Amino acid sequence: MGCIAAPRRVRLPGMSRATADTPICLSFSALQQWHAALQHAFARSGEADALASLAAALSQLVAVESMMVSLERQGQPPQLLYQQGIPERHRDAILNRYFTAGYLLDPFCLAVEKGLAQGFYHLQDIAPDHFFDSDYYKTYYLGTGCTEDSYYIVDIDHHSKISLSLFQGCGGSSLSVEQLHLLQAVEPMVRELISRFAQHGLEQNSAATGQGSVQAAFDSFGCNVLTEREREVAQMILRGHSVKSTAGEMGISPETVRMHRKNLYLKLEINSQSELFARFIDWLRQG
Repeated sequence: MGCIAAPRRVRLPGMSRATADTPICLSFSALQQWHAALQHAFARSGEADALASLAAALSQLVAVESMMVSLERQGQPPQLLYQQGIPERHRDAILNRYFTAGYLLDPFCLAVEKGLAQGFYHLQDIAPDHFFDSDYYKTYYLGTGCTEDSYYIVDIDHHSKISLSLFQGCGGSSLSVEQLHLLQAVEPMVRELISRFAQHGLEQNSAATGQGSVQAAFDSFGCNVLTEREREVAQMILRGHSVKSTAGEMGISPETVRMHRKNLYLKLEINSQSELFARFIDWLRQG
């Protein structure tokens, strides 16, 4: 058996401190395959198929159902660089609708926009407290067969990052704590390989185009009828925050949050969070 030492920086959901400090052990054969695939990926780091080689290497460690690599530039929509394994029936929702508008409510994209540090994250590390009850989660995760998402993020420069998303759920299985721990343990190698790809293989002039500033898209939603505070509350609801979380983030009382929510529902002539989500998505598509 070969072992990979686990980093002490992050304790993933469901992981005890003892587990977080325990090396992950692989069979000798699996460790050989990982090293061979990683060596091949580094050899291809400056080539067009570098990301496919990285995906193949990660697949030697964990049987991930699908992967997606994106260029994230501050104030711009993400740009797809590579995808593998996304079922054809879900590609329109994930690749077209997501990159056109859906990303604006994605917790990872929002965290990146706020300056999320590079590293390895699980969806539960990033998502607001009511995200898993939100219409966004039901539409863009459960609606596309995905129940969870793990995420490598690598700094490229002061304004650009590359993200590698690992999706699970279509096959009915979730990644175990040990598998998440293993993916986290190899994060330094993944980061180095992506950094090399960005240095040699990324078209620096391929700036993404689209909606423009993420915050500007939120700020302009309902601007003709809602007050600034009501728009802020609408944003928090759409992102999956509870009343309590919204109050904490905005520095106001839960009662004030409920008042703003009631007023914005009246002004938009809607009655629920689901209708607010549908109105926001319709507005994005019209824009």
